[in-house]
Amino acid sequence: MSVRLDTWLDVACLFKTRSEATKACRLNQVVVNGVAAKPHRDVKVGDEVEIHRPMGRRQMITVLGVADSHISKAEARLLYKDRTPKPTAEETEIRRLERIYRAAATPPTRPDRDMRRSLRRLKRGE
Repeated sequence: MSVRLDTWLDVACLFKTRSEATKACRLNQVVVNGVAAKPHRDVKVGDEVEIHRPMGRRQMITVLGVADSHISKAEARLLYKDRTPKPTAEETEIRRLERIYRAAATPPTRPDRDMRRSLRRLKRGE
């Protein structure tokens, strides 16, 4: 039995939606058995899937089962074996620093009451 790649990626909970899985396939971020895969490619037991994630990470997956309709997350985890190597201490530290940098770089979502009042004072020229 075989299933469309984008459908299997969604059912296996490797992507939140089928459209996200389709988009990743179209951007050549999903490789099956060493070849960039299109969303309509059939996936069968034993296939090796490599997903290119943000920040240069790669997730290595071996297909253990196929399903074409949604199942519980616990059952979905049984459809594949994750062979992704553990990140090194350096990679973990780099990711931590990137998270800190992004958190500091993003502006606050909305000024609080005191900030709004001080902004009003500045606009009035007080």
